[in-house]
Amino acid sequence: MSRIVVFGAGGRAGRQVVTEASGRGHDVTAVVRDPAQHAAPDGVELVAGDVTDPAAVAALVKDQDAVISAAAVYGEGTDPHAFFTESARALVAAAPARLVVVGIASLAADASGQAWMDAPGFPAEFRPFSAAHAAGLAVLRDSEVNWLYVSPAGDFDHSAGRTGAYRVAPHGNPADRISYADFAIALVDEALNGRHQRQHVVISGA
Repeated sequence: MSRIVVFGAGGRAGRQVVTEASGRGHDVTAVVRDPAQHAAPDGVELVAGDVTDPAAVAALVKDQDAVISAAAVYGEGTDPHAFFTESARALVAAAPARLVVVGIASLAADASGQAWMDAPGFPAEFRPFSAAHAAGLAVLRDSEVNWLYVSPAGDFDHSAGRTGAYRVAPHGNPADRISYADFAIALVDEALNGRHQRQHVVISGA
């Protein structure tokens, strides 16, 4: 049994990660901003925490075997660039044994090697949010921790359930879809097995 802490445990990806990891019998700590607004599976410790607070992150990461961050912000009144850079810095400073960060598909390279966000026709309104994610990824790349940045190859299928299968795709594909539950399988596998290290991998439905 491994000890895993999940930041952003109240979001769609985070909830599935908590369910997947706890279902495998691991000791899971689920971190959310307000525990009163969330529920967790039996046996999961639900705690309050801010992934941009270095002291809070360090305390929560201590003695954990792996850290999965599915935390994100989006929408009016938020500063994605500040959030993704500050959270990345806090996670890196905590020096986790293994860090897996949920990313965004627009940073993945297509078959030509070009990132989707840099391709002609990419929606201009989505570019600042993608650039904010890229800034967070840059923090990981500049660190010395054992990190992995994982994104869907395309987008999530919000209505699909768990099939129990996924594949590591060779490149991003905007048309590709994967369920949150299957994506969570990949995240937990990578957190525990460390097959890929210090890179961005994209996950596709099988």
